[in-house]
Amino acid sequence: MTHRDQIVAACDHQLRSATFKDYTVNGLQVEGREQVKRVLSGVTANQALLDEAVAWQADLVLVHHGYFWKNEPVAITGMKHRRIKTLINHDINLLAYHLPLDAHSEMGNNAELARRLGWKVEGCLDGELGEGLLWSGRLPQVQSLAALGEQIGSTLQRAPLLIEAPGVGDIERIAWCTGGAQDMITQAFEAGAQAFVSGEISERTTHLARELGIHYIAAGHHATERYGVQALGEWLADEYAIEHRFVDIDNPA
Repeated sequence: MTHRDQIVAACDHQLRSATFKDYTVNGLQVEGREQVKRVLSGVTANQALLDEAVAWQADLVLVHHGYFWKNEPVAITGMKHRRIKTLINHDINLLAYHLPLDAHSEMGNNAELARRLGWKVEGCLDGELGEGLLWSGRLPQVQSLAALGEQIGSTLQRAPLLIEAPGVGDIERIAWCTGGAQDMITQAFEAGAQAFVSGEISERTTHLARELGIHYIAAGHHATERYGVQALGEWLADEYAIEHRFVDIDNPA
């Protein structure tokens, strides 16, 4: 077993969480038992994930999307009460990392997405590698939008939505940011990317892609952010000889 505070300190240090201005609290959000043997990870700390943690007798739940978001109601009632009550009643820790887990140069969502798809990382368009959220690079070989969409769908096991930009053609230079980063499309275009990949799409995104001249691929918020938390969980398991299990609670968004 490993002390909870040692795990939290290691994650805070590895992800440099104190350096990020975020919309939520990064780190330990709900305190549970001190000794940790089992870590259960997932994308979002929803009730289904917490129920899995209880059934598996996890000591700590590790997620990308935790609680206490900016501008959300502060009262602990209803759904929030049920979730936090589950954690407290079973003495389970909740550890959450949002932007720090998107940005990390090795275990982050952007890094893991590129690794799985074989993209060559060239840098970040909004900061240093490991600090910025908008990544850029090249495909291992030139691909059509349809072929790239098929590869992404096969890898993520979710069919992406493809918005084709007239006249752009095949793709070599690409930019990406997992999750809900569709509004970074303008910055991706200005940096010379021929395609931009993120998780979600807004009504305006289609028009921006077509009129700017950059393909857009909406590959799923959940689907693009499944991998960073898994990598962090596996790193903890290797570092501290604890058990780690990832549970994917399906979400089509």
